[in-house]
Amino acid sequence: MKSRGQRGDWATMQEEACLRLMHCKYPGRKLQFSRTMSDDSQDPFRNVHQKPGLQIWTINNMQMVPVPAKGFGNFFEGDCYIVLYISQNKGSGRSADIHYWIGKASSQDEQGAAAIFVTQLDEHLGGSPVQHREVQDCESPRFRSYFKNGLIYKKGGVASGFQHVDPNTYNVLRLLHVKGRKHVKASEVEVSWNSFNNGDIFLLDMGKAIVQWNGPKSNRREKLKAVLLAQDIRDRERGGRAQIGVVEGGNENDSPELMKVMMAVLGQRNGPLREAIADDQTDSVQSNMVRLYHVFESSGNLVVQEVATQPLTQDLLHSSDCYILDQRGSSVMVWKGKQASNEERREALNRAVGYIKAKNYPSSTSVEVMTEGGESAMFKHSFKSWKEKGQTWGLGTTYSVGKIAKVEQVKFDVMQLHARPELAAKQRMVDDATGDVKVWRIEDLELAEVNPSTYGQFYGGDCYLVLYSYQRSHQQQYILYMWQGRHATKDEITACAYQAVNVDSKYNGAPVQVRVVMGKEPRHFLAIFKGKLIIFEGGTGRPGVVNPDKDARLFQVRGTEELTTKATEVPAMASSLNTNDVFLLKTGHTCYLWYGKGCSGDERQMGRAMSDVLSKQDKQVVMEGQEPAKFWVALGGKAPYASDKRLQREEPAYSPRLFECSNQSGRFRMTEVEDFSQSDLDEEDVMLLDTWEEIFLWVGISANQYETKEALNSAEDYLRTHPADRDPDTPVIFIKQGYEPLTFTGWFNAWDPHKWSGGNSYEEMKNKLSDAASISQITVDLNNANLNKSPAEMSGGGYRAPGGPMSYPPVYGFQGSDLSPRSSTPSSPSFFKGGGTSSPSAGGSGMYLKPELLINKSPSELPQGVDPSQREEFLSDVDFQNLLGTSRSDFHRLPKWRQTDLKKKAGLF
Repeated sequence: MKSRGQRGDWATMQEEACLRLMHCKYPGRKLQFSRTMSDDSQDPFRNVHQKPGLQIWTINNMQMVPVPAKGFGNFFEGDCYIVLYISQNKGSGRSADIHYWIGKASSQDEQGAAAIFVTQLDEHLGGSPVQHREVQDCESPRFRSYFKNGLIYKKGGVASGFQHVDPNTYNVLRLLHVKGRKHVKASEVEVSWNSFNNGDIFLLDMGKAIVQWNGPKSNRREKLKAVLLAQDIRDRERGGRAQIGVVEGGNENDSPELMKVMMAVLGQRNGPLREAIADDQTDSVQSNMVRLYHVFESSGNLVVQEVATQPLTQDLLHSSDCYILDQRGSSVMVWKGKQASNEERREALNRAVGYIKAKNYPSSTSVEVMTEGGESAMFKHSFKSWKEKGQTWGLGTTYSVGKIAKVEQVKFDVMQLHARPELAAKQRMVDDATGDVKVWRIEDLELAEVNPSTYGQFYGGDCYLVLYSYQRSHQQQYILYMWQGRHATKDEITACAYQAVNVDSKYNGAPVQVRVVMGKEPRHFLAIFKGKLIIFEGGTGRPGVVNPDKDARLFQVRGTEELTTKATEVPAMASSLNTNDVFLLKTGHTCYLWYGKGCSGDERQMGRAMSDVLSKQDKQVVMEGQEPAKFWVALGGKAPYASDKRLQREEPAYSPRLFECSNQSGRFRMTEVEDFSQSDLDEEDVMLLDTWEEIFLWVGISANQYETKEALNSAEDYLRTHPADRDPDTPVIFIKQGYEPLTFTGWFNAWDPHKWSGGNSYEEMKNKLSDAASISQITVDLNNANLNKSPAEMSGGGYRAPGGPMSYPPVYGFQGSDLSPRSSTPSSPSFFKGGGTSSPSAGGSGMYLKPELLINKSPSELPQGVDPSQREEFLSDVDFQNLLGTSRSDFHRLPKWRQTDLKKKAGLF
């Protein structure tokens, strides 16, 4: 907690910031605004907890007001919100993201207050959270990931004069326009057939009944997402008590009861519906035009100075400064050095907004603000190299950043792979490499089996297919590697891909396909040849073909054990040597085993084993600095070579990123899926998982055929356009749904291998809804005059959604299949079967009832329209106090368990 003095400093600083922001445009509000914000008797963050999960506040009268959990995902267009998400990282660490969401109808006052609260909340949490600026309809993937079932935009807000109170959520009538396949957004629209079109999905929400109408041109994925949204509204806002029905817009005659309900509310439809509306293209196009700017103040003026363009390196960032990284206007990221001044760090968000205006970028441009050490994955991916302190590389090997000497290497325990799939993913090992191997070479564009005695020998003039078979959970698994020699012809490379399809078909599509470019062999590929992998620069391994004889051949050996070792042919010249490695020099009479001063004992041992595979000649060990003259003669004479003991080859510390891929209008597009899980793998999509060292292409079972064929091109486009100047020969692994290896599933938390075998399809979910909810039992008040009355004319209370204003409903009940109008209204005594008195404080219902009608009654004995779980809301304030021993407002501040306990003791549960 902050001390009293700290709260005073916070208030003073906040008041000054607010006054600077507001004095020009709103001089009349200056004093009131500053007093509200500077009341140091109230710490606005006193209720902020640091447990993993989501917390949301709305800005009401320049104060942060908590939004109850049942209101999460509902956003009023006239409001601004602050969203805090704390995630538990693997290990013991936690990370936080703070978003401030700007409704399109929100006031400048609220926007300014939200920005200030975000900055102060960031300081309250130690300055480590990443800050995000979100604009309605243009939310970031990370923000949308918090609301898996979608966002709902509601009309109105504080600026509209409405109050935000906890709702009686059954009294509602609204029409939601649902759009989106991956990230769903639903907007409230006019309750009329005029709002409908043929391509989208609409939810007619009547409180205790929700009817989903699917446009004839909507697809299965959109329908499924809308069903999930309807279920979320039912479960979260209605306590699971609403019924859901689905109408297929192209076959409305198949749902006559539901159409009667819709016609009763919407009236008769006149004329055809509008055509489908194209979805907004908000998905990001990867930008390979990245610029880094240094941002600072000089003589009271903001200076933005370009530092570098891509590819960027981490050493450009200095801890004493702040920087802006601009991805050509698609997003703007601000980096705050740990040693930057408090003023610079505090002004980072405002400077980003000012930069956007100066560049004439859209106001909806994504903004992220992060502190040194808390960089987002997208930020790190914009740099060609990125290192974390004390990070671990390779198969259990730790390298210390900034030191020259090698660190002792630790053997990798392959037995941990199946017990810890996340380890398998990080080490790129699906198993312990003890499975079966079969190798083919492309000869005359056909497959030719390779003699097992030569397994592991690959020639740069050839292409090979390597099929690896292994058992997992008593099921046979396959990996098909397509190895492409650097000097193979285009026809051979094409034939290799074609033959891979044939082998894949032979095994019923089960193999995981991996494209391997010569010199970029993944770890598991090395492991299956158990220390005998030799890459020849050119030539061919075809029988009967004599390769040109060379006077000397030089091979560089890297690896510390069988699982990690390979020998690669390099030019036979002294400049190819490296003091950190082992080299084999093969001449007509002798095989020299050269040990650099920087190599370890394990590397020397693997070099000796490799020399036995490469040559049957006598071996002569040569220590660096003690080479005989014949050694230098074979290499064409002495010459300088890499002789500095350097760091081990380091792999960058990047978090994995998942993208939904598509090609639209011939242009590669992708949508990032933040905080991803297995459920984000859409059966109709091609997904790209980037783990930096490898690219996985996951193809859903119902994926579009064209996108499946174009998947490899998409991966190549992704690498080519990556802002960090990625290696285009990065291994690409092609995976089909249901055949995922551990190296893929390990990147997902709690992978369920049976998810798709037992999961519900859209059709199954639809049938369950229809079976569970016979909408013909619902009656609707057809007094359509109610639909045209203003709120002031409505005598029954309205729907106040969590965190938002009121909307006005018809009356409904459960009285068989009668769909005729009824005279009962919420203000009629007969509506509650026992009479009642109008009360503005009765939970928003407009009525309160006598206690004897509510106490110790079963749900069937309650008056019609009373929610059994909210009986207390129908008590007068006096009866509420007498029965529960507390005021209504104090009751709502109690924890849920305590509320339930009091209700049980009072007979209201």
